[in-house]
Amino acid sequence: MKNIHFVKQTPSTNILLWEMIRENDLPEGFLIYTDFQIVGKGQKGNSWESEYRKNLLFSMVLYPQQVKLNEQFLISQLVSVAMKMTLDKYTDDITIKWPNDIYWKDKKLGGILIENSLQGSKIKFSVVGIGLNVNQTEFMSDAPNPVSLRHIIGKQLARKPLLKSILKNIVDLYNNLNANTIQIEYTKMLYRKDGFHLFGAGNEIFQARIFAVYPDGKLELETANGEYRSFYFKELSFVED
Repeated sequence: MKNIHFVKQTPSTNILLWEMIRENDLPEGFLIYTDFQIVGKGQKGNSWESEYRKNLLFSMVLYPQQVKLNEQFLISQLVSVAMKMTLDKYTDDITIKWPNDIYWKDKKLGGILIENSLQGSKIKFSVVGIGLNVNQTEFMSDAPNPVSLRHIIGKQLARKPLLKSILKNIVDLYNNLNANTIQIEYTKMLYRKDGFHLFGAGNEIFQARIFAVYPDGKLELETANGEYRSFYFKELSFVED
């Protein structure tokens, strides 16, 4: 595919793609993937650990001007749903941990980092960064719960077919963009979507169930005593039950 470009090593595919966008008019769907990131970026300023030539590390650019600024979380939902659609072909028990971590059971399999450039009241472009643990079996960082596809299915996988499948699912959902359908599917796929679980906010730990996710990314919970509470990214943590 002509818009897929490989670099052996880079500080971060998101950083590299931002630099390229500043210097070039890149076509929609332009994608960079690499064997190794020196300073891979994750949510909340975290780094993303990945062993050389073991995992999928890539970023792509979209120009989602049809998406309203106050509904920009739709891009994150779309990419998360596309990831799960691919991974469901390999294993069961894949979920999306709000806002956009990819989980297998209670372990983190992948992550998504979306950085938007805004122009007035519109999204000028989105840089979509994805990390997926494929063949790595040892993790050296202090990340609490990493897992790879090799751990799950017990064999090594070719990375390029995975990349092409994820890309195809993203492009298909994006080209036939239906916000309501994506939001419904995303909600169905959520980690801990059923029943009451432990959550943390500030110094407080409480029991609640997921009630709704809104187009701006806000998560609404219903507590065990019937109170409704809403949170944005970084305001809430999932506590081990």
